[in-house]
Amino acid sequence: MAPDTLRVLITNDDGYQAPGIRALAPAIAELGYDVLVVAPLDDQSGVGSARAAMVGRPIRTVVEEEGGIAYHGIDGTPALAVTLAVVGAFGAAPDLVVSGINRGHNIGIPIFHSGTVAAALTAAGQGLSAVAVSIDSEDPAHWGTAGAVAAEALTWIVPEPAGTVLTINVPDRPLDQLAGVRHASLAPIKRSRIIGTTAPTGEPMIELEPPAPNPVPDSDEALLAAGFVAVTPIIGIREVKDDAAATALGKRLSSYR
Repeated sequence: MAPDTLRVLITNDDGYQAPGIRALAPAIAELGYDVLVVAPLDDQSGVGSARAAMVGRPIRTVVEEEGGIAYHGIDGTPALAVTLAVVGAFGAAPDLVVSGINRGHNIGIPIFHSGTVAAALTAAGQGLSAVAVSIDSEDPAHWGTAGAVAAEALTWIVPEPAGTVLTINVPDRPLDQLAGVRHASLAPIKRSRIIGTTAPTGEPMIELEPPAPNPVPDSDEALLAAGFVAVTPIIGIREVKDDAAATALGKRLSSYR
Protein backbone atom coordinates (compact mmCIF):
# COMPACT_ATOMS: atom_id res chain seq x y z
CA MET A 1 0.00 0.00 0.00
CA ALA A 2 1.40 3.39 -0.98
CA PRO A 3 2.34 5.75 1.87
CA ASP A 4 0.08 8.52 0.55
CA THR A 5 -2.96 6.29 1.12
CA LEU A 6 -2.12 5.68 4.80
CA ARG A 7 -2.82 7.94 7.77
CA VAL A 8 -0.26 7.69 10.58
CA LEU A 9 -0.91 8.88 14.10
CA ILE A 10 2.17 10.28 15.85
CA THR A 11 1.98 10.47 19.64
CA ASN A 12 4.28 10.37 22.67
CA ASP A 13 4.36 10.70 26.46
CA ASP A 14 6.77 13.65 26.69
CA GLY A 15 4.24 16.19 25.42
CA TYR A 16 3.25 17.64 22.06
CA GLN A 17 6.00 20.29 22.23
CA ALA A 18 8.78 17.82 23.07
CA PRO A 19 11.75 17.76 20.68
CA GLY A 20 11.29 14.03 20.08
CA ILE A 21 7.84 14.35 18.52
CA ARG A 22 8.92 17.47 16.63
CA ALA A 23 11.73 15.38 15.07
CA LEU A 24 9.57 12.29 14.48
CA ALA A 25 6.56 13.82 12.72
CA PRO A 26 8.55 15.43 9.86
CA ALA A 27 10.55 12.22 9.35
CA ILE A 28 7.31 10.30 8.79
CA ALA A 29 5.67 13.07 6.75
CA GLU A 30 8.67 13.17 4.39
CA LEU A 31 7.88 9.58 3.38
CA GLY A 32 4.53 10.75 2.02
CA TYR A 33 2.26 9.52 4.80
CA ASP A 34 -0.77 11.53 5.90
CA VAL A 35 0.43 12.52 9.38
CA LEU A 36 -1.84 13.22 12.35
CA VAL A 37 -0.12 14.37 15.56
CA VAL A 38 -2.00 14.05 18.85
CA ALA A 39 -0.10 13.98 22.14
CA PRO A 40 -0.39 15.08 25.78
CA LEU A 41 -0.19 18.77 26.66
CA ASP A 42 2.55 17.99 29.17
CA ASP A 43 4.88 15.22 30.32
CA GLN A 44 2.94 12.00 30.90
CA SER A 45 5.90 9.66 31.36
CA GLY A 46 5.17 6.48 33.27
CA VAL A 47 1.38 6.65 33.01
CA GLY A 48 1.12 3.33 31.20
CA SER A 49 -2.21 2.77 29.46
CA ALA A 50 -4.26 5.10 31.69
CA ARG A 51 -7.23 6.84 30.05
CA ALA A 52 -8.75 8.38 33.20
CA ALA A 53 -11.95 10.44 33.07
CA MET A 54 -12.29 10.06 29.31
CA VAL A 55 -16.05 9.39 29.16
CA GLY A 56 -18.50 12.28 29.27
CA ARG A 57 -15.83 14.93 29.86
CA PRO A 58 -14.75 17.58 27.34
CA ILE A 59 -11.00 17.31 26.79
CA ARG A 60 -9.03 20.53 26.52
CA THR A 61 -7.10 20.68 23.25
CA VAL A 62 -4.63 23.14 21.74
CA VAL A 63 -3.08 23.18 18.26
CA GLU A 64 0.27 24.50 17.07
CA GLU A 65 1.55 24.42 13.50
CA GLU A 66 5.19 23.91 12.64
CA GLY A 67 6.64 23.08 9.24
CA GLY A 68 3.20 22.49 7.78
CA ILE A 69 2.28 19.93 10.46
CA ALA A 70 -0.46 20.53 13.02
CA TYR A 71 0.48 19.38 16.53
CA HIS A 72 -2.59 18.69 18.68
CA GLY A 73 -2.00 18.76 22.43
CA ILE A 74 -4.65 17.16 24.65
CA ASP A 75 -5.21 17.31 28.39
CA GLY A 76 -4.76 13.57 28.77
CA THR A 77 -2.50 10.56 28.38
CA PRO A 78 -0.90 8.95 25.31
CA ALA A 79 -3.39 6.08 25.44
CA LEU A 80 -6.22 8.62 25.44
CA ALA A 81 -4.64 10.37 22.44
CA VAL A 82 -4.66 7.08 20.54
CA THR A 83 -8.24 6.33 21.53
CA LEU A 84 -9.49 9.76 20.50
CA ALA A 85 -7.77 9.50 17.13
CA VAL A 86 -9.09 6.00 16.46
CA VAL A 87 -12.71 6.98 17.18
CA GLY A 88 -12.46 9.91 14.79
CA ALA A 89 -12.12 12.89 17.11
CA PHE A 90 -9.49 14.39 14.77
CA GLY A 91 -10.94 13.45 11.42
CA ALA A 92 -10.26 10.22 9.60
CA ALA A 93 -9.03 7.43 11.86
CA PRO A 94 -5.35 6.46 11.53
CA ASP A 95 -4.16 3.26 9.87
CA LEU A 96 -0.93 3.01 11.88
CA VAL A 97 0.61 4.54 15.01
CA VAL A 98 4.15 5.66 15.82
CA SER A 99 4.87 6.65 19.41
CA GLY A 100 7.96 8.66 20.38
CA ILE A 101 10.66 9.66 20.09
CA ASN A 102 10.88 9.09 23.84
CA ARG A 103 13.63 10.92 25.67
CA GLY A 104 15.46 8.09 27.46
CA HIS A 105 15.33 4.37 26.81
CA ASN A 106 12.44 2.02 27.50
CA ILE A 107 13.94 -1.34 28.31
CA GLY A 108 13.14 -4.51 30.21
CA ILE A 109 9.94 -6.01 31.57
CA PRO A 110 8.86 -2.71 33.23
CA ILE A 111 8.13 -1.11 29.82
CA PHE A 112 4.43 -1.76 30.47
CA HIS A 113 4.61 1.35 32.71
CA SER A 114 5.85 3.45 29.78
CA GLY A 115 3.33 5.85 28.25
CA THR A 116 5.28 5.61 24.98
CA VAL A 117 4.99 1.83 24.78
CA ALA A 118 1.45 1.77 26.17
CA ALA A 119 0.31 4.06 23.34
CA ALA A 120 1.53 1.45 20.84
CA LEU A 121 -0.17 -1.36 22.75
CA THR A 122 -3.38 0.66 22.98
CA ALA A 123 -3.29 0.98 19.20
CA ALA A 124 -2.82 -2.78 18.86
CA GLY A 125 -5.80 -3.34 21.16
CA GLN A 126 -7.86 -1.36 18.67
CA GLY A 127 -6.64 -3.31 15.65
CA LEU A 128 -3.72 -1.15 14.49
CA SER A 129 -0.04 -1.92 14.14
CA ALA A 130 2.34 0.41 15.92
CA VAL A 131 5.96 1.30 16.60
CA ALA A 132 7.27 2.76 19.87
CA VAL A 133 10.67 4.47 19.56
CA SER A 134 12.98 5.60 22.36
CA ILE A 135 16.45 7.14 22.31
CA ASP A 136 19.10 6.21 24.86
CA SER A 137 19.71 9.62 26.39
CA GLU A 138 17.96 12.10 28.65
CA ASP A 139 19.56 14.89 26.61
CA PRO A 140 19.80 13.52 23.07
CA ALA A 141 22.10 14.98 20.44
CA HIS A 142 20.97 12.76 17.55
CA TRP A 143 17.19 12.90 17.24
CA GLY A 144 17.60 12.44 13.49
CA THR A 145 19.05 8.95 13.98
CA ALA A 146 16.01 7.79 15.93
CA GLY A 147 13.74 9.50 13.40
CA ALA A 148 15.35 7.62 10.52
CA VAL A 149 15.05 4.32 12.39
CA ALA A 150 11.38 5.00 13.15
CA ALA A 151 10.67 5.79 9.49
CA GLU A 152 12.25 2.54 8.31
CA ALA A 153 10.43 0.56 11.02
CA LEU A 154 7.12 2.03 9.91
CA THR A 155 7.81 1.02 6.31
CA TRP A 156 8.53 -2.52 7.49
CA ILE A 157 5.43 -2.79 9.64
CA VAL A 158 2.93 -1.67 6.97
CA PRO A 159 2.41 -5.12 5.39
CA GLU A 160 2.59 -7.02 8.69
CA PRO A 161 -0.56 -8.42 10.36
CA ALA A 162 -2.78 -5.89 12.13
CA GLY A 163 -1.83 -5.55 15.79
CA THR A 164 1.91 -5.97 15.22
CA VAL A 165 3.88 -3.87 17.73
CA LEU A 166 7.59 -3.11 17.91
CA THR A 167 9.38 -1.34 20.73
CA ILE A 168 12.69 0.04 19.49
CA ASN A 169 15.55 1.56 21.46
CA VAL A 170 18.09 3.63 19.52
CA PRO A 171 21.59 4.66 20.68
CA ASP A 172 22.18 8.41 20.78
CA ARG A 173 24.82 8.51 18.08
CA PRO A 174 25.12 9.39 14.37
CA LEU A 175 23.34 7.02 12.00
CA ASP A 176 26.59 5.84 10.43
CA GLN A 177 28.01 4.99 13.85
CA LEU A 178 25.33 2.50 14.85
CA ALA A 179 26.70 -0.98 15.52
CA GLY A 180 23.76 -2.51 13.68
CA VAL A 181 20.23 -3.68 14.36
CA ARG A 182 19.46 -6.68 16.55
CA HIS A 183 16.44 -8.50 17.90
CA ALA A 184 16.47 -7.99 21.67
CA SER A 185 14.90 -9.83 24.54
CA LEU A 186 13.47 -7.76 27.37
CA ALA A 187 15.88 -7.41 30.28
CA PRO A 188 14.47 -9.32 33.28
CA ILE A 189 12.53 -7.52 35.97
CA LYS A 190 15.42 -7.71 38.43
CA ARG A 191 17.19 -5.28 36.12
CA SER A 192 14.52 -2.61 36.44
CA ARG A 193 16.97 -0.44 38.43
CA ILE A 194 14.15 1.03 40.52
CA ILE A 195 14.96 1.35 44.22
CA GLY A 196 13.06 2.81 47.12
CA THR A 197 14.56 5.64 49.12
CA THR A 198 13.55 8.57 51.32
CA ALA A 199 13.44 12.22 50.33
CA PRO A 200 15.15 14.86 52.54
CA THR A 201 11.65 15.75 53.76
CA GLY A 202 11.20 12.20 55.03
CA GLU A 203 8.70 11.22 52.34
CA PRO A 204 9.12 8.00 50.32
CA MET A 205 10.37 8.20 46.74
CA ILE A 206 11.90 6.04 44.04
CA GLU A 207 15.18 6.47 42.21
CA LEU A 208 17.03 4.72 39.41
CA GLU A 209 20.26 2.89 40.03
CA PRO A 210 23.04 3.33 37.45
CA PRO A 211 23.30 0.59 34.80
CA ALA A 212 24.98 -2.63 35.93
CA PRO A 213 28.32 -3.49 34.33
CA ASN A 214 27.13 -6.94 33.14
CA PRO A 215 23.65 -6.77 31.58
CA VAL A 216 21.95 -9.97 30.43
CA PRO A 217 23.40 -10.97 27.03
CA ASP A 218 21.19 -10.24 24.00
CA SER A 219 18.78 -8.21 26.13
CA ASP A 220 17.65 -4.76 25.06
CA GLU A 221 19.80 -3.34 27.85
CA ALA A 222 22.97 -5.14 26.69
CA LEU A 223 22.52 -4.49 22.96
CA LEU A 224 21.72 -0.83 23.45
CA ALA A 225 24.83 -0.38 25.60
CA ALA A 226 26.86 -2.00 22.79
CA GLY A 227 25.58 0.53 20.26
CA PHE A 228 22.94 -1.59 18.53
CA VAL A 229 19.39 -0.58 17.69
CA ALA A 230 17.42 -2.97 19.91
CA VAL A 231 14.16 -4.21 18.34
CA THR A 232 11.61 -6.18 20.37
CA PRO A 233 8.22 -7.32 19.05
CA ILE A 234 5.69 -7.23 21.90
CA ILE A 235 2.05 -8.06 22.54
CA GLY A 236 -0.50 -6.68 25.00
CA ILE A 237 -2.81 -8.45 27.40
CA ARG A 238 -4.01 -11.85 26.26
CA GLU A 239 -5.81 -14.68 28.00
CA VAL A 240 -4.09 -17.88 29.10
CA LYS A 241 -5.85 -20.96 27.69
CA ASP A 242 -6.04 -22.69 31.07
CA ASP A 243 -9.22 -23.29 33.06
CA ALA A 244 -7.45 -24.59 36.19
CA ALA A 245 -8.15 -21.45 38.24
CA ALA A 246 -11.86 -21.38 37.41
CA THR A 247 -12.20 -25.12 38.09
CA ALA A 248 -10.45 -24.84 41.46
CA LEU A 249 -12.50 -21.82 42.50
CA GLY A 250 -15.70 -23.57 41.45
CA LYS A 251 -14.88 -26.53 43.66
CA ARG A 252 -14.16 -24.25 46.60
CA LEU A 253 -17.42 -22.35 46.20
CA SER A 254 -19.48 -25.51 45.84
CA SER A 255 -19.29 -25.97 49.63
CA TYR A 256 -21.40 -22.80 50.05
CA ARG A 257 -24.40 -24.34 48.33
